Amino acid sequence: MEIYLKLFEVVFPVFFIVGIGYYLGKKDKKFDTTFITNFAANVGTPAMVIYAITSTGISFELFKNYFFYYLLAILGFILLGIATLFILNTKDIIRELPPFIMPNTGNMGLPICLFAYGSQGLGVAAVVSSLIVLFHFTVGIFLADRKFNFSVLAKSPPFYAILISVLFLYFEINMPKAIINLTELLTYATIFLILMSLGIALTKLKVFSFKKALYSSLVRVILGPLIGYVIILYFDLSGFAAGVLLIQAAMPSAVLNYLIASMYSPKAIVDSVASTIVVSTIMSFITIPVIVFFALKYFPL
Repeated sequence: MEIYLKLFEVVFPVFFIVGIGYYLGKKDKKFDTTFITNFAANVGTPAMVIYAITSTGISFELFKNYFFYYLLAILGFILLGIATLFILNTKDIIRELPPFIMPNTGNMGLPICLFAYGSQGLGVAAVVSSLIVLFHFTVGIFLADRKFNFSVLAKSPPFYAILISVLFLYFEINMPKAIINLTELLTYATIFLILMSLGIALTKLKVFSFKKALYSSLVRVILGPLIGYVIILYFDLSGFAAGVLLIQAAMPSAVLNYLIASMYSPKAIVDSVASTIVVSTIMSFITIPVIVFFALKYFPL
């Protein structure tokens, strides 16, 4: 009974806040999330990265290891995505890969890992999210535009937050208490805002090809965590960090995939990406509690 209570404590706050956003989006079709997007991209996410990586007790060794483990998971996601899109007779496999390989490890993954494993879980989750951020602004743009654009990464505040955080970890420098307090406040504010914006986004994104989106979403939210579990078994991982890896591998497609596709890809591709994001997110409301239950049961803190 205790584990079921813990599961409720983990998923209820996340889904409830997403529900608030969904309600607001339905109530006001013109609800403007520009402020949330700008705040999260330029202030909230960098603060979250700095706080989670430098102030939660993770070591450089742990950062390096789980950065590598999730990189392996992404390679698995890529292979699954290519195979799925080939089976579905997709014409432009390259541009439709991002929803498979870049899950929502930030908006959903960070708060769920925080509620499941506390600040330590948030630290490991931030390692994974850092990798996905780097992929969004490099591989993600390359796939959407079919060419590299490193200038976008150079202008990305989260990128510099990752660099600073890794340097602090590597040289074992203690972050000043004032910065810890500031980034902690910004972290919790950002978590609330991005969860709410996810709910609002669900009211605006449309499903254009349900059958294709359904198959793609099944691969994302069911086979995704299976890849994470295989990595856990192969490297004999245990404890809360393994649980975080499993949870982050189970996330639905990131909304940022849609934003990047809308900037660099044709409308048909944008519609397909949006469909996968919507369907995989809705499906995750069922699959995530199962994955979290499994993680808490077999990979306790």
